[in-house]
Amino acid sequence: MNSRQRMDAAMRLRQPDRVPVMCQLAIGHYSLNTDLDEVDIWHSTEAFGDALICLQRRYSFDGILVNLPGRDPNWRAYIRRVEEKDRETVIRWMNGWYTVVPSDDNPHVYRESGVRYFPAFEEVDPERLFYIEPHDLSGITYPYSWGFGGEPAPLGKHFFPVWHYDTIRYVANRVGDRVSVHAEVFSPFSQFMEMLDYTNGLIALMDNPGKSRACLEALSEGAIALGQGQAAAGAQAILVSSAFAGAGLISRENYREFVLPYEEKVIRGIRKGFDGPIYTHTCGAIGDRLDLMMETGTNGIDTLDPPPLGTVDLQDARQILAGRCFIKGNMDPVNTILKGTPQTVYEDAVRRIAIAGPGGGYILSSACSVSPHAPAANIRKLVEAVEDYGRYPFQADGSPPSSRFR
Repeated sequence: MNSRQRMDAAMRLRQPDRVPVMCQLAIGHYSLNTDLDEVDIWHSTEAFGDALICLQRRYSFDGILVNLPGRDPNWRAYIRRVEEKDRETVIRWMNGWYTVVPSDDNPHVYRESGVRYFPAFEEVDPERLFYIEPHDLSGITYPYSWGFGGEPAPLGKHFFPVWHYDTIRYVANRVGDRVSVHAEVFSPFSQFMEMLDYTNGLIALMDNPGKSRACLEALSEGAIALGQGQAAAGAQAILVSSAFAGAGLISRENYREFVLPYEEKVIRGIRKGFDGPIYTHTCGAIGDRLDLMMETGTNGIDTLDPPPLGTVDLQDARQILAGRCFIKGNMDPVNTILKGTPQTVYEDAVRRIAIAGPGGGYILSSACSVSPHAPAANIRKLVEAVEDYGRYPFQADGSPPSSRFR
């Protein structure tokens, strides 16, 4: 099997030739571990696509997550000047805003006053919402506009610019049928939280749940349209990013009210005309809501953060999810992959394979994004572990078929 076939088999709950490996990398990791400029990685379709492919090859990942949209090919025309200071690049735009680009983190956009912009909930009209893309070059705007042109995006089928899907096309064309290419859609709940900022978003849910639900309903329509467009552009799987839906932020009751029905709607809507896997990324404490996440109709659950970062025991998760959806993640990206040694990473990966690998439906991965400063030698141990212990068929007792297993 090649990487694309291996991933497809695992996501469809079949046994591939071995356990696949696919990690999401922090944007800063691309800046620190490629020869590409950090400004170009964030702002250029081709540079980000090249960064994705470069590190997929270096770490032998079986899949690539395209988690930034395509960029306006004329983005440089909006630059007034570029400044270098304190290991950061500052881009001054024609409209007076500016972007701070660190060497090892996500860029952020600031208004002339030096603050990041978030609209007040009182000024938001649900009928003027369609989709919020927090990773657009200009950050959060309302009414929503793309880049630095300032024109509000038309609601409906022409909302997304023609270049929005270019990174998916670029990567899919470069890797062909060899590697599994995934796209990312922000869940309605994540869009809502990104739009208002997290504290204000949580307050809005409590103060005005009716208007909050109307916003979530509108943002569901945009997520469906985006997912359908990504599928048409060549994505073989779609990740619904719902980072803020864990117990660290909201209760099970709030999850059932403000997350579940809208993610279910998004998944159901994207699935019309798309037969690829659709799966869910939720960080942190989700051990108490795996059953609710399954009710959305998701094909898989990603991250499954273990303690102390989250609350998911992999053995427990497997008992709940095996045969119902695929499992991706559970390796601690901080205490193991960032702070560990190649040997401790390898041993931890082998333990994960032994627990979740039998029967198929498991993808070995860091729980959440791999840190910018995670050692490359540690990350490469994941593929070494599956080559040694992750080949199918496993033994009758569920252990990997290797005499070296311990």
